[in-house]
Amino acid sequence: MKTDTMNKHTGERIRSWSIGIVVLIILVWAFSGLEFTGIKDTAGQVSRAILRGLFHPDWGYVYLPEGEDLLRGLLETAAIAVLGTFISAVLCIPFAFWAASTRGKARWATGSGKFVLSLIRTFPEVVMAIVFIKAVGPGSYAGALALGVHSIGMLGKLYSESIENLDYGPREALVACGANKLQVLWFAVIPQVLPYFFSFALYRFEINIRSAAILGVIGAGGIGTPLLFALDARSWSRVGIILLGVIVMVTIIDIISGYIRKRLI
Repeated sequence: MKTDTMNKHTGERIRSWSIGIVVLIILVWAFSGLEFTGIKDTAGQVSRAILRGLFHPDWGYVYLPEGEDLLRGLLETAAIAVLGTFISAVLCIPFAFWAASTRGKARWATGSGKFVLSLIRTFPEVVMAIVFIKAVGPGSYAGALALGVHSIGMLGKLYSESIENLDYGPREALVACGANKLQVLWFAVIPQVLPYFFSFALYRFEINIRSAAILGVIGAGGIGTPLLFALDARSWSRVGIILLGVIVMVTIIDIISGYIRKRLI
């Protein structure tokens, strides 16, 4: 008994040391692949200018009656996220039922659905945005399409998992009463999955708000476009007010979305 305990502890130590050595090797390999060319002589001066601008934001840019300002940029960003989330939340439903592993469903059908959703998730929002910019031109429309198509992969996966965790009791009761497939879907499946669908869509909306703020940097509309112009012009005070506006918007949306999701589930 004592020997078995000692052997067990020895095996655990060997596994721990092995994992530690593997992690160390990976870290050494990662750092060795980075090329460090040194710090520029003007790094300190530029850093001080950036910090000075960030802590002294341009409050006059919050609202400009004659042109683009912070509020219009944030509203456009929110609109891109709303439209992109709506597109994905609707289009991913058939993909979710396709990828869900349910009783009596062939494995090849489920596997092919999961493969398609994984394939969609492979391409980042930025790549999608570049593709749609080439297809429909720069602007908010390209950003909304990019978020909508990319979000199908994640929402479809989450929706399919909620379908797989269904309680089959109501479904079997309706089938026993002679209900057809459409009635089973409407009265047994949809009422169970709908709260989860709304909750996952809100969660994805939180992510899309952050992504929409970045897509403008490559010309897909939103607050990212004036942020890029401010960075190019080294207008650090304007960069500061834009970042502050994004932080406030994201925080407010996270609080509201979290409260709604708690009430749904």
